[in-house]
Amino acid sequence: MAEKTLTSSSFRLRVDLLAPHIMSAMEAFDAATDKVSLPASLLELVRTRASQINGCAFCVGAHSPAALEAGATQKQLLALPVWRESPHFSAQERAALTLTEAITQMDRRPVTDEMWGEVSVVLTEVELAELVWVIAAINVWNRVAGTARPWPVA
Repeated sequence: MAEKTLTSSSFRLRVDLLAPHIMSAMEAFDAATDKVSLPASLLELVRTRASQINGCAFCVGAHSPAALEAGATQKQLLALPVWRESPHFSAQERAALTLTEAITQMDRRPVTDEMWGEVSVVLTEVELAELVWVIAAINVWNRVAGTARPWPVA
């Protein structure tokens, strides 16, 4: 039987220590998503929203303060779950959040041609490409953290 690497009862599996080559690749992928043309505050709102949808307490705890540090407002952070009804988000942020929710919940709210057309009016092709990668990365982190629970919740 394989030996398990557990550090406490709240953790399941230290995937970072048991598969360090994959962890290194994910860290490089994540670092690349920080080097995009979109504002850092928008990136952190996207990461926080995806983490909320995915129920990743670790990631919500990490990205909520990062959003504030990057320039998002307290009102934006508090209104993030109901951003469609809030006046506190720009057209660019709304487009990014629309795409975030669709990519994160592809089984319930897929990215339709109509939706793509709407967000394409607000975001450039480069911004859309970068955003797709940012959303993909946070969804991977959410699934790793939510499944393996390798790190303590902040």
